Amino acid sequence: MRQELLSLPKGLAEEVSKNLVMVARLIDEEPEQAYAYSRIALRLASRVAAVREAAGFAAYATQKYSEALAEFRAAKRMTGSVELWPVMADCERGLGRPERALAMAGEPEVQKLDKAGQVEMRLVAAGARRDQGQLEAAIVTLQSPELASNSVQPWTARLRYAYADALLAAGREDEAREWFGKTLEADKDGATDASDRLAELDGVEFVDASIDLSDLAGDEDDDDEDDEDAAEIAAAERASDVAEYYDEDDEEYEPLEQSEADVDADVEGDKA
Repeated sequence: MRQELLSLPKGLAEEVSKNLVMVARLIDEEPEQAYAYSRIALRLASRVAAVREAAGFAAYATQKYSEALAEFRAAKRMTGSVELWPVMADCERGLGRPERALAMAGEPEVQKLDKAGQVEMRLVAAGARRDQGQLEAAIVTLQSPELASNSVQPWTARLRYAYADALLAAGREDEAREWFGKTLEADKDGATDASDRLAELDGVEFVDASIDLSDLAGDEDDDDEDDEDAAEIAAAERASDVAEYYDEDDEEYEPLEQSEADVDADVEGDKA
C-alpha cells in the first residue's frame, strides 16, 4: 500500500494515508465511521488499488454488498490478484445470489489462492449451500483435510465452528457438541462464541455476577414507594369523583349538598 501511495503528491498521500488508518482502526467497532473515512479516501485517490480495497471492506462491514463488490472488482482489475475472490463471492451471498457464489467456488481463480484463501472460499461455499437449504451439502463442503488436521492455523477455529454450527442445524447434536469443543481448543483469542454454544447445548444458564444484593433490597424499597404512590393516586381519583369542578358564574351551576359529616366539620371549624 505504501508503494501505491508514493505515486501520489506528498500532501495528498499523507491525507489519504490518514483516512486509511482510520478505516483500519474503526472497521471492527465503528464500521459506519470507517465507511465514512473510506469515502473520503476514495474521493481523494480512486485510482489507487489499496484505497478501492479499503473502501470495499468498509462497505462490506456495513452490509453495502453491491458497493463492496464493485470496489473489490475494481481493486482486482488494478492488481490482477485473486486474493479478494472469496469475499467477492460472499458479497454475492449478501445480495441474495448464493448460486453465483457457488459458481465462483468452481472457477480457476480458487486454485490460485493460498491455503487460507481456499479455506475461506470453502466457508463461503458452505454458507451458500445453507442459504439454499442444503444442510447436508454444506456439511460435506466443510469436510476437508484442513478440518481433520490437528494443526492449529489462523483459520482453524472458524472452520471448526462453521462445521459444528452446520451439524447442529442438521440436528446432529452430539457431533456438534464435539466440534464446538474442538473449536474451543483452537480459539485461543475467543474469536468465536463456541463456549456459549456448548453451554447452551448442556443447558447451562449464566447468572450475572455483577448484580448486588443491595440493589435487590433497593428494588424492594422502590416497590413499597410505588405502592404508596399508587394508594395516593387512587385516593386522588376517588376525591375527583366526588368533587365537582365548576364555574360559579355558570347559571346552570348547582352546588353539591353537603353531607352531615361535612356540616359537622364546618361547625367545629367555626367554633375553633
